[in-house]
Amino acid sequence: MTATAHLLNLEVDLLFFDTTSTYFETDADDPIGRDVHGRPTNDTEPAATGGFRSYGKSKDHRDDLPQVIVGMAVTRDGIPVRCWCWPGSTADSALIRQVKTDMRAWSLARVVWVADRGFASAANRRFLQQGGGHYILGEKLRGGTPAADAALSRQGRYQTVRDNLQVKEVRLGPDLADDRFVVCYNPAEAERDAATRARHVAALTDLIDGTDTLPRSRRDELAGVISTKPHLKRYLRRTPGGLLRVDQAAIARETNLDGKYLLRTSDPTLSTEDIALGYKQLLEVERGWRTMKQVIDLRPVYHRKEDRIRAHVTLCWLALLLIRIIETTTSRAWPAIRDELQRLHAVTYTGPAGTFRQTTTLTKTQRDILAALDIEPPKAILDLATRG
Repeated sequence: MTATAHLLNLEVDLLFFDTTSTYFETDADDPIGRDVHGRPTNDTEPAATGGFRSYGKSKDHRDDLPQVIVGMAVTRDGIPVRCWCWPGSTADSALIRQVKTDMRAWSLARVVWVADRGFASAANRRFLQQGGGHYILGEKLRGGTPAADAALSRQGRYQTVRDNLQVKEVRLGPDLADDRFVVCYNPAEAERDAATRARHVAALTDLIDGTDTLPRSRRDELAGVISTKPHLKRYLRRTPGGLLRVDQAAIARETNLDGKYLLRTSDPTLSTEDIALGYKQLLEVERGWRTMKQVIDLRPVYHRKEDRIRAHVTLCWLALLLIRIIETTTSRAWPAIRDELQRLHAVTYTGPAGTFRQTTTLTKTQRDILAALDIEPPKAILDLATRG
């Protein structure tokens, strides 16, 4: 992987890490593998509790199917520099520590790790700072964490940066003095959040309207159904008498969070704008997941053995690496490049004098793509055979 960085002249001062899951169309998970001494073979996997294909928290909303977890590190230019694969029951929280350990072979002077709030535990933060490293991590807004509550309660003016994004830095108490907190606000996202909440509240209102006349057992049953729908459960309140109501206090709390997210960084040198825009680049990893799943066909996986599943994931990652290199080099999107080059054909002509194969005439766009990639254009005449 170090050779990849040198070969591509990659900027790896910011490394973005995220995980996804991919499921298998099978009825059963894998048993826990054991070595000749009877020990689990995946003991080295952080917080794994099952076989390789196992049930876990599905990011594809398929908790009913066994899965594996896939992780990826991506540079600020969107180049995926390495991928990992773990058992499907592996918890996200500790994975970034293994990733940082595995990346030691790169011998990087200074790296700022960027990850979402699923990796923001205190243990992870301490680990990422080892060796002079730093982090930009998303912080949970919900759940009543002291940092989030304190940051949101502080007054201050937002500074407008690029891409319709407003930011403000919040200085917290001495116990959090080693970290900087940045509150980000996107007005367009706030409008979408408000519209989404209005739909959810309307749906909840329709469900509970008229339930005061129902027996308590029926109301309990309906409350149980609503509890399985997190987007509705958030706004449901039960009165002391067991009646179902829309929770206006919850609506007020959510309204205060519309369009906002909170970032935490250990780097004292980054500007507030760099922190916000750096975290926003985490979308490059999400774009990579979409490409792997929708373009490269990471799924379905036609394998059951662990080494073959790992090989399949690695091949998909290599394909994504090539796509991103091509996109970066040509400044064009991969679907447009693929569609353009698929118009290039080899045509066979047969006549009384013989047979020859000729390529179709290159368009200017095709020539530009091949030139940018330093690929020699195909010959006009590929093969010639005369009748003698």
